[in-house]
Amino acid sequence: MKLIVQIPALNEQETIAQTISEIPRSIPGVGTVEVLVIDDGSTDQTVATAWQAGADHVVRMSSHVGLARAFSLGIEKALSLGADVIVNTDADNQYCAADIPALIAPIQERQAQIVIGARPISQIETFSPVKKALQRLGSWVVRLASGTEILDAPSGFRAYSREAAARLCVVNTYTYTIETIIQAGRNKIPMTSVPVRVNTVTRPSRLFKGITEYVMRSARTILRVFVIYAPLRFFLTLTAIFALPGFFGVARFVMFYMTDGGAGHVQSLVLSGVLLAMATIMFAVGILADLIAANRNLLEDIRARDLLRAPHKPADVMRFQAVDSAENG
Repeated sequence: MKLIVQIPALNEQETIAQTISEIPRSIPGVGTVEVLVIDDGSTDQTVATAWQAGADHVVRMSSHVGLARAFSLGIEKALSLGADVIVNTDADNQYCAADIPALIAPIQERQAQIVIGARPISQIETFSPVKKALQRLGSWVVRLASGTEILDAPSGFRAYSREAAARLCVVNTYTYTIETIIQAGRNKIPMTSVPVRVNTVTRPSRLFKGITEYVMRSARTILRVFVIYAPLRFFLTLTAIFALPGFFGVARFVMFYMTDGGAGHVQSLVLSGVLLAMATIMFAVGILADLIAANRNLLEDIRARDLLRAPHKPADVMRFQAVDSAENG
């Protein structure tokens, strides 16, 4: 079994060496452990430091494109290198690398294809009470949207089997954490969580500037992903929201019409007509969106088969304007 630990990095020269050095290179049941660093357009010495620290592969982006795209490129590159299991971790050494064996154990034992490392949120001293509450609330919403039991949805410490990784298709440009869980849940990919430890936080998060931005972006991501992966359910809900008061208004007008001819109640009939027209539009949009979703699923299947069929085919890095620097160090 070949394990590749991928590390998306942006200006992490201060921590990348320690992150790489703490990754265990000998794990029971694993033949080879390799480290892949995805440099997201760093302007410091992240790349040089990664090579010096023992990285096996470094893929350099020509410009900063964001965490989600860097993650996606890393997945494609790891698959092209023949990875059987892919572990993703953060370059700031937030997660305890010694827990990688526990993280991949459910995949080795064929109990799951995706494993999310659940941090001890209540014990992290650098998290404020508000942030802890929002983390729990966000994870609950993601569990509801994905139909899974993942305890720590925002965690970036996670493991993927080769088959599960090939089916990932991230369209969000902000972060991959929430979208991949909802996508996997909707595609019935077995997932589980395992408790993991965290190291002392060395710097604030660069993904968002504050709690408000984090909440707003996460809410938009959850809503957008839910619309993408469960469009019929979403639009049928909107249809019901418009149709129920519309039918009520029509029934009310009919009642008054039967008693006094409906005089003075035409306005409610007009409003009901507008609501029912909106409900009809929402229903039609839902049908079209569901057909588009079915087509997207077929394209995802084709893409997954292509990635699995060609384990040593170079990753499609041109789409990200990336340069693979694994050979020239």
